Amino acid sequence: MHVADRLQSSMDATGSIACVGLDPRIELVPPSIRAWAQALPVSPAEQVGAAFTRYNCEIIDAVDGACAAVKPQAACYEALGVAGWQCLEKTISYARSKGVEVILDAKRGDIGSTATHYRQGLLDGTQGLSGEAIPGLGADWLTASPYLGSDSTEPLLGAVGQHGIFLLVKTSNPSAPDLQDEHLADGGAVSSRVAELVHSWGKGRLSSGGLSDVGAVVGATWPDDAKLLRSAMPNSMFLVPGYGVQGGSAGSSVAGARPDGAGILVSSSRAIIGAWQSQPEAEANFAEQARFALDTMNSDLAAAR
Repeated sequence: MHVADRLQSSMDATGSIACVGLDPRIELVPPSIRAWAQALPVSPAEQVGAAFTRYNCEIIDAVDGACAAVKPQAACYEALGVAGWQCLEKTISYARSKGVEVILDAKRGDIGSTATHYRQGLLDGTQGLSGEAIPGLGADWLTASPYLGSDSTEPLLGAVGQHGIFLLVKTSNPSAPDLQDEHLADGGAVSSRVAELVHSWGKGRLSSGGLSDVGAVVGATWPDDAKLLRSAMPNSMFLVPGYGVQGGSAGSSVAGARPDGAGILVSSSRAIIGAWQSQPEAEANFAEQARFALDTMNSDLAAAR
């Protein structure tokens, strides 16, 4: 199945347009898991990696069936070196084994063979010396920067619909307008020009449901822009960060939906995986609290839609 149809099918099956960000930090890991990991006879980096892996898998078990996807942030894992990379691999593998769609938030951006290697390592794999298949991490989607142009995006794509990319168009951070709102000679904003490119790169890569495997990151903090950008990218799936902690509301999060209400995936991480911190005395039930926070988000988004 085309990756965009698969993601939309996950939304339909779960009744959710939510994406759970798996962005583990030591302070977000419940004390009981930290104590368990510290007792392991391995290096400090491996202890953190083990804690993150157990934490992630229990979160995935809790949110399975109630979210459309999960989204590991690569930097949280890369900070640990090899142990973190192994944790990321295990996290993606576990989510895929449960049938949960995975977006790897790595924001890669380079040209030519380097971009191809990013695709191979993070998505679909490469070959050994005798042509043997060497698997990549196996994510379904990858976030990437489009600011090096088509030289950086085309090598990431691979076969039509095999996997997808979410390109940064209008990000949710407060300083995004510093560059993304700058006006070009024709009067349009930089983000609008990027949106035009996203649309052109996605032509000929549509699913049976009319969605491309070239998606766009459009923050919940800019709802008016989201509406304009949707008109420029009618066939793109929007990955929408910024809900909750960053100030985006449910209404602003769904502003960029297609006319049929489809085509948006709203991300939240700390508010879900760290929900237990609102009741530290009940940290043993951290996964249940994550599910409750997700259910609340789903209800909020459903009402806004």
